[in-house]
Amino acid sequence: MDLENQARIKTLAEELGAENLLVILGGAEAEAAGLAAETVSAGDPTFAGPLAGVSLGLSVYHIVEDEIKSLCDAAVYEEQIGMMEMVLDVDAIKEEVSSIREQYSKF
Repeated sequence: MDLENQARIKTLAEELGAENLLVILGGAEAEAAGLAAETVSAGDPTFAGPLAGVSLGLSVYHIVEDEIKSLCDAAVYEEQIGMMEMVLDVDAIKEEVSSIREQYSKF
């Protein structure tokens, strides 16, 4: 996750309260999605950005997780994401992000 997005998320958490935020990721690889999930929940593990050492505990999901997919209009989801589901390792992404969420999310 780039430094600018880290700063935006940190600012929103301070302004709105971390309990009022939900982060939805869309990365194509499980490892990258896991790193982003860890960054917004436990803090930047690379210690390079604004979230270094900052544990926001944010709830974080990937767009392909059933909890989020079920909330989307089916036609819009299919149009925007359906094709990508065919080439992504959806199970690995779900496992990675849910594991991080279970470990670090407070809300």
